[in-house]
Amino acid sequence: MSSTRGSQPQPHRREVLKGAAAVGLATVLHPLALAEARPTPARRDLIRTENEKAGTTDWLLKTTRVDPKTKYRCPWIEGYCSHTSLRAGDTLAIMVSTNPPSSFVIDLYRLGYYGGKGARHLQQIGPLKGTVQPDPDVGDERLRECHWEPATKLVIPKDWPSGVYLGKLSAEKDGVQSYVIFIVRDDRACDFLFQCSDTTWSAYNRWPDQWSLYDDGKKQWYWGPGVRVSWDRPYGKYCQVVDAPLSQGSGEFLLWEFPLAFWMEKEGYDVSYVSNVDTHADARGLLRAKGWLSVGHDEYWSLEMYKNVKAAIAAGVNVAFFSADTCIGLIPFLSSTAQVANRVISRVGNFGPRMEEWARNGAPEVLKLKEGPDQAGLIGARDVYPYSGGGDWTCRREKHWIFAGTGMKNGDGIPGLVGWEWHGEPARIAGLEVVAQGPARLGKKEGTYAATIYPGPKENFVFNAATIWWSDGLSAPPGYLHPSAHGASPKGPDPRVRKITANLLNRFREAGD
Repeated sequence: MSSTRGSQPQPHRREVLKGAAAVGLATVLHPLALAEARPTPARRDLIRTENEKAGTTDWLLKTTRVDPKTKYRCPWIEGYCSHTSLRAGDTLAIMVSTNPPSSFVIDLYRLGYYGGKGARHLQQIGPLKGTVQPDPDVGDERLRECHWEPATKLVIPKDWPSGVYLGKLSAEKDGVQSYVIFIVRDDRACDFLFQCSDTTWSAYNRWPDQWSLYDDGKKQWYWGPGVRVSWDRPYGKYCQVVDAPLSQGSGEFLLWEFPLAFWMEKEGYDVSYVSNVDTHADARGLLRAKGWLSVGHDEYWSLEMYKNVKAAIAAGVNVAFFSADTCIGLIPFLSSTAQVANRVISRVGNFGPRMEEWARNGAPEVLKLKEGPDQAGLIGARDVYPYSGGGDWTCRREKHWIFAGTGMKNGDGIPGLVGWEWHGEPARIAGLEVVAQGPARLGKKEGTYAATIYPGPKENFVFNAATIWWSDGLSAPPGYLHPSAHGASPKGPDPRVRKITANLLNRFREAGD
């Protein structure tokens, strides 16, 4: 936080929003906020009304292929978008390649509940002429950055609400399909901000074959500096834990995040969506929500993201980490070679104490990284060796309000909910409570996870679920595959997970009124 705060009492976030123009909030929180839009009025029934519209399951891919030579790409039809997130009125370019050349159509959908169908169809573009677009050269630090010609450009309509949007690409020649994905954000005051973990999607993207943040040209699971990845390329088939080719082109959203969004929209929660890039670049925008949510596998953070979320907590925003392995990889956001901001990331460090034990167990390159702030000081717990594994999510504080109405007693566990990565070693934060704790195992290796909650300074709270698989306990949207690996397998929707989540979200919402 800026030193301009000094030791003076911090205003409540609602006071900050009202007085932003007068007090220069951007300089209080972060200079990047200077160029950002001001909050617009709340629309509490927006998501509920949106989900009353007709849904469809036609958004699901029916036919897709993966080139066995690359293991990850679908050259028959593949594409990417010019933005990770954008507002209504902004122009989205969609780049597509078809090999062999084929005409194709793009069907656009907004993901949500929609009567259990999972999406609403918005429009079809095409048929468009498809061509073979060139594979990118290898740039500095193994950067693969496409410079494809746009297949189409779209001005985001004013009536498209914030959400996660899929473009289903369908080649007419062979009927092969894949996705592109983008986020429509807004600036309205809302109850909840759902942050998509798109830096992690990009970090694990191996397109076209072995070119992720984990590939240094020598080692398949490298964890060090000196590698860059770009959003200017398609998302290949997801490369870890679950084999889900029918999610081709959608990053990790359908795997770890959509079940929470599906459930929240079913319940009518007032939710708006942002990307990691928004958390990085729009500090003031975080203050428009009563609760900010990190979801799924949210591994890669910039120092600005860390500071901005810490500042939001200090201003009274509630935070829930329905995620794990969160805020461990320290990244900068870099410009593309075309000088478009925030299109490239590179691992330069890790948050928290250096991971000597990890280095001793096969990743010595981790010691070449810089050390950032301790992730536990934000989340309530941290990554600890062996990091991977799984187990039951076991109640340790039955009288805590998050367990109200669940019937859970100390020692009761929700089978398989912890995995495949988790947080442990609770932080020394005043008022922090460990609400669930137990063993997380991977083969003969064992650690201890810790789910925590601690109070913020404005009657707000910070919750840490300590598992990537929390969303699995909430819903199973159409096409969803339950993961089964790394020492545990979640069992799907569980009324106790739903009740704990509702208790948290309802408390967050009430605290802001």
